[in-house]
Amino acid sequence: MKTLLKIILSTHLVLMSTLSLAQIPETQYSQGISYITGGVGEDETVAILAEAKQWPLLLEMSQIENGRGVWIFGATIKIMSAAKKQIVFDAQADGPYMLVNLVPGDYLIDAVYGGVTQKRSVSIKADSTQKISLFWK
Repeated sequence: MKTLLKIILSTHLVLMSTLSLAQIPETQYSQGISYITGGVGEDETVAILAEAKQWPLLLEMSQIENGRGVWIFGATIKIMSAAKKQIVFDAQADGPYMLVNLVPGDYLIDAVYGGVTQKRSVSIKADSTQKISLFWK
């Protein structure tokens, strides 16, 4: 009986430690809009990309460095409603991925990294995910 209990406890500890490695970063808020940012390390990347299916907007950020594409962090992301021309979201990316919980509608994205601004427009639809890749040269 003791051996069985030890096996069960050991298995539980292994499973719990594996699950804790694959956790997504904490949900944050900007002007009432929830978002998750990160993707540093393989486990966090896998967890964020799995979670992305449940979020309206996935931003993916990278740049060319030494002739090859590399993931970046530290980009400033501002999102403006296209209709009202008001900023509804303003946050800094803590990794190459950002999930943003926008309500359906049309938006303009302003992304700044290394002093270079990129602009994108996006139309968020109910029950679907939009992926925007931002690439700096």
